[in-house]
Amino acid sequence: MAELKNKATDADVGDYLATITDQRRQAETRQVVEMMERVTGAPPRMWGASIIGFGNYRYTNTKGKELRWFLTGAAPRKQALTVYIMPGFEPWPQLMDKLGPHKLGRSCLYISRLEKVDFAVLEDLVAKSVALMRERYGAD
Repeated sequence: MAELKNKATDADVGDYLATITDQRRQAETRQVVEMMERVTGAPPRMWGASIIGFGNYRYTNTKGKELRWFLTGAAPRKQALTVYIMPGFEPWPQLMDKLGPHKLGRSCLYISRLEKVDFAVLEDLVAKSVALMRERYGAD
């Protein structure tokens, strides 16, 4: 298995946010970053060039190598704001039904317009996922 390409860096999150040229996407990302910092109690940190992560946990991959990854995070993409819900979405079907328009990947929640989702539901989803990750991994 290849080394993870997105590792925690010392890059400044504020500097990165300032580079987002789409003003709506920049504002949405700032709003989600503030919420994630409040929910996790962890400061934002750049992971790779474009993911803003919060906290971290350690896990062992199938080759027996211990790796570190963030508990939750966000990445502003051209098509959608990506929110990382690390345990996936199966534990919370009721929240997913109430969230509003979105698309899903394995651990990725794609939101085209933050104003169209229920922000309180999104915050609850992030809080529940972080709690579950901390329970499973004793995460930071």
